[in-house]
Parts: sequence; structure tokens; C-alpha cells
Amino acid sequence: MHQLLSRLLLSAALLTPLAQAAELKLELPQGNRSWSTEQLLSHPQAQQIEIAADVAYKRAMSYRAVPLAALLDGVQPGDHLQAVALDGFAAELPAAPLLATQGARAWLAVEDPAQPWPALAAGKPSAGPFYLVWQNPEAAQIGPEQWPFQVVRFRLLAPVAQRFPALLPAADASAEVRAGFAVFQKNCLACHRLNGAGDSQFGPDLNIPHNPTEYFAGNFLRQYIRDPQSLRRWPQGRMPGFSSETLNTSELDQLISYLRHMREYKNTLSGKSL
Repeated sequence: MHQLLSRLLLSAALLTPLAQAAELKLELPQGNRSWSTEQLLSHPQAQQIEIAADVAYKRAMSYRAVPLAALLDGVQPGDHLQAVALDGFAAELPAAPLLATQGARAWLAVEDPAQPWPALAAGKPSAGPFYLVWQNPEAAQIGPEQWPFQVVRFRLLAPVAQRFPALLPAADASAEVRAGFAVFQKNCLACHRLNGAGDSQFGPDLNIPHNPTEYFAGNFLRQYIRDPQSLRRWPQGRMPGFSSETLNTSELDQLISYLRHMREYKNTLSGKSL
């Protein structure tokens, strides 16, 4: 009996995802730098922090973390950064909030292999090896897409509009459409491309071959953005819903205006990064 129990426990342990030491890569103005898990855990500014409403785990969490600003050598408030995750998620991040020391504050949470974080869901890995978390995110209107987890790289890049001109609305676009482009960058570009433009490998293109405003009738696109599983329910569905707290009604209208505008500007040739 004891031998059977031991084997069952061993089998369960083998099936449980284990945290492993990892390497964070930084591509910044001062050059490229890599930080190992061990180096980050022992960083002079590393400390235990509390996150009251964690986006990935949807509950309060405690992490060993380093202020992200301490790792961003040479980065200026007007710069633009991208956080790249293991699964191809690519979050576009203005540098100013990442560098702030008051109000909303960005931290790089570091998973300790000796004390691994919980799985994100049954059969799923954790949010490690590195996770960008925020204290007081409401102070800078930090949205869920600015909490990238399973991060492996941060890199300094030109702003989105410079890198991907295929995303730009027409010069005579309305103010609402231009505002919608900003909403798209903040909330959609981390997972989706449009006109082949973007760095994410996570979700489908939102204009090629068809724009969602071409096949969602009535208010179904709004419903889908608010609660994807209410229209298309399947276990592998990965798109999160955007609540009114994350994306208010005005911003949702702006986003849809931008998408509707861009369906008239399908371009498969200029979607590559400059």
C-alpha cells in the first residue's frame, strides 16, 4: 500500500509543471544585458511586494520582485518598450509609467524555482518565469494588457506608428478613429496584428482577410469584446473579456470606429516592420 501511494504521489509530481531558472534578456540603449533568475532574486533592490488585485491570478498575490526601473538603464520617459512573452504575446509599453517611482509603480516579479508560483489554470504553467506587475495601477490607467506574464525579453523600440505604418488610419481620419488607434495599441496589439503589421504571434490578424466589423452584425462585436465566451464558447478560447472598467463605452466606440475605418485600407504588403 505504501509503495503504491508513493508511486501515485511521484506520478502526480511529475505531471505538475515545475518552475525552472530562466534568463531575462534586455535590449536597451546601453546595450544588451541578460539577468538570470538567481541574479534577479538577489538584486540589491529586490523585495517582497503585495499585489492586491493580480490580473493573471485574479486574487491578491505576494512576489519577490525588482522595481522595473532599476533594470532599464538608459531608458528615457519618452521611449517605447516592448515586453515579449514565451507564447508570442508582445505588450507595447510607453516607458514613462515603467520608470515612475510614485503613483502607479511597475515591478518585475521573479519566480523562484524553490518556491514556484501556482498554475494559471488546471494543466497550465504559472505566470513565470517573469511577470510585470503593478502597484496602484489605477493611478496611471494601467490596463490588463500591460501586465504581461511569462515574459522573457524587454526591448527598446521605435513607437508603433513608426514601425508599422500599415496600422495608421488615413490622414483625413476623424478624431474618433485616431483615438481608436490609440485604444487598439493599448488593448489589442499585444495579441493581434492588423494588415500583417505587429510583432505578436498570439492572435489572428484583425483586417486580413476580413475585418471583424465585416462579419459581426449589430451589437455582436461589442458583445464579443466584452465577453468572448458569450458568443463563441470553447475550452481553448484565450481572448479575455474587456469590462467597462478596463475599456469604457467611449473607448469601445472609438476602437470599433478605428476597425471599421481600417477595413477600407487592407494592405498586406506594408505590414512589415521598418
